[in-house]
Amino acid sequence: MLVSACLLGVACNHRGGSSPSTSVTALAADHRLLPVCPEVAGGLPTPRPAAELTAEGRVGTADGTDVTDLYRRGAEHAVAVAVAAGAAGAVLKARSPSCGCHRIYDGTHTRVLVDGDGVTAAALRAAGLPICSEEDLEGSGVLPWTVPGA
Repeated sequence: MLVSACLLGVACNHRGGSSPSTSVTALAADHRLLPVCPEVAGGLPTPRPAAELTAEGRVGTADGTDVTDLYRRGAEHAVAVAVAAGAAGAVLKARSPSCGCHRIYDGTHTRVLVDGDGVTAAALRAAGLPICSEEDLEGSGVLPWTVPGA
């Protein structure tokens, strides 16, 4: 199972911290977890300026720096790791311009959420992997594409 590294306690988010999730960590009881931070893999530092994905498919920081190519490079790395490892799916950090699935910030840097996937989430989905966020696991701890007891 590919997992956003920040969810496993790796200090790699844009603030230089992590976003640990007990629901995600608990998956290790039944799955081999493969941590990856697409932003770092793509060449971005930690910490780094917050970035958002625009409707035009570009990723930029509030000061206008375009970091799209670094996000795409990180997404390619995540897909390559998932495919090489035979990952059954991915659990990704909610709302991230890279890992966010279902809802992401709209690119205006005003904290407005819109429906959509981040760069890595979209690449993993296009590669045929089921994806979810840590928020999909909260409460149940069950991956949304599995049937308990099956």
